[in-house]
Amino acid sequence: MAPLRLGSLAPDFEAETTTGPISFHDAIDSSWAVLFSHPADFTPVCTTELGKVAKLAPEFAKRNVRVFGLSTNDLSDHAKWVDDINEVNNVDLKFPIIADKDRKVATLYDMLDSVEHDPTNVVNGIPFTVRSVFVIDPVKKIRLILTYPASCGRNFDEILRSIDSLQLSDKQPIATPADWQPGDDVIVHVGVSTERAKEIFPEVKEALPYLRFAKLPEEN
Repeated sequence: MAPLRLGSLAPDFEAETTTGPISFHDAIDSSWAVLFSHPADFTPVCTTELGKVAKLAPEFAKRNVRVFGLSTNDLSDHAKWVDDINEVNNVDLKFPIIADKDRKVATLYDMLDSVEHDPTNVVNGIPFTVRSVFVIDPVKKIRLILTYPASCGRNFDEILRSIDSLQLSDKQPIATPADWQPGDDVIVHVGVSTERAKEIFPEVKEALPYLRFAKLPEEN
């Protein structure tokens, strides 16, 4: 199988989850999706991450994003772990966590760690996952890939920010600069002339011939 890259079709799969069995593409439907992996249940960093995503559930929903967690334990372990996550983080986790004990989905998405990278994340020759993130759009194309080591918890506010940028650039001929936040000025796409940009955007500032900042129309 060819490596997954930006623009690749997200592989479809069937799996058992904490909210019932799913066929991944059908579960995404016409929404955006975030698929993110965890090395194992009852692990400290993962417990904080899933709690954070549960707290951010309204923000993902506001952006029409469906969230899918994944860990390499079975459903019985997942159910007990969700109780811990809810208690420690004071949340009510509702999104599905995929039970990937046989590591079929982790293999499909190349999520597994290696002894060469982190021998503590491989037990008795069996690798656990790294902290992978795949942002997938409504036509099931992979739009963003992030990979963190098991030791480093993810910044889910940054993932939301990235989704904001992706969704905005789908609607407008723009890119977003370093540290951009919603409401900030954007960068005019290099394929758009300054003259044309001034017709599209209410204000355009040319810092360099190839770097033009613009304010978005009010409705965005």
